[in-house]
Amino acid sequence: MRLGVLAGEASGDILGASVAGELRRRHAHLELQGIGGSKLAEQGLASIHPMDRLSVFGIVDPLKRLPELLKVRRQAFQQQAQWRPDCFLGIDSPDFNLTLEAQLRARGLTTAHLVSPSVWAWRPGRVRKIAAAVDLMLCLLPFETRFYEGAGVPAVCVGHPLIEELADLPSEAVLREKFELSGDTKVIAVLPGSRAGEVASLMAIYSETMARLAAQHRNLHFLIPAANADRRRQIEAVLAPLELPATIISGQGREAMLASDAVLLASGTATLEAMLLRKPMVIAYRMPWLSWQILSRMAITRFVGLPNVLAGREVVPELLQDAASPEQLVRQVEYVLERGAEQQVPVFDELAAQIGGGFAARAANALDNLVSLKRV
Repeated sequence: MRLGVLAGEASGDILGASVAGELRRRHAHLELQGIGGSKLAEQGLASIHPMDRLSVFGIVDPLKRLPELLKVRRQAFQQQAQWRPDCFLGIDSPDFNLTLEAQLRARGLTTAHLVSPSVWAWRPGRVRKIAAAVDLMLCLLPFETRFYEGAGVPAVCVGHPLIEELADLPSEAVLREKFELSGDTKVIAVLPGSRAGEVASLMAIYSETMARLAAQHRNLHFLIPAANADRRRQIEAVLAPLELPATIISGQGREAMLASDAVLLASGTATLEAMLLRKPMVIAYRMPWLSWQILSRMAITRFVGLPNVLAGREVVPELLQDAASPEQLVRQVEYVLERGAEQQVPVFDELAAQIGGGFAARAANALDNLVSLKRV
């Protein structure tokens, strides 16, 4: 089997290597060509370009690097068009991959894309480009396939790799001991995000919420993962005057959540992680007024937290913009500490079962079936 592959970021490299490893177990003579990182290299890929040169952020960086990015895409197209794999798999990086996939499909190649763009949340018009680009969309979440079915795009849910990744974490008891948390202490994991602006905005209200909770509850401790050294200094500066029962740790966001009784966090993948770890949570988020006005008008989903998006209803409290006040957060966190385990966790279990595990095997099955279908 010949598989063309392009991963533009480290997360895509990991996903691609997992799928390639499963395909290699089925196809002893699997050949790989394309672009990837160290994980795909371990599966036999000789990348034609350094993957990290494709990792761009924001609006300005891609514009500055546009000539280089266009050159790399031309090289990738030429390689795949000449080699003619059984299937070309673009992994995430939709702005780069979807155009390449459309070009290759126009040349008669079979194409698939792994990790759906968030067309169900905003810019739904992108689905027309996706329909022209792929023979199959491999989705990580089940509701995504329903969106594509309505748009006439073949799609299959292959489960989420987080399910296997989180299963490898140490036990809650081991982590509480590691973080020096006594058994009778109520622990709240506080995750204020990873970007500087995000942390500045959220820690202002999170810290006031923590101070009020600590004043009302004696046996409480806060565990705060900092994404990097800069964010740690930022968080320390906010908390320094408050003398709170809090521990700041470097990274280890998943470990912090698993060691906790409840989680206070921003939106994003962390909400899915907390759900899969069966931790009651409160979502609170603020962004600059103008950004909110623009994004709220572009959004087509009612919710920002993935547990709520999956359930189609508010299972987890979402306090956004002005609603994310310390008064409201204290009330919601107290309620979740008391009732979250009985009200949220059973729903989390149902949603996790709907997603399902076995990501690599399910993705490999989907690609095998696609290639077999195209050969008929």
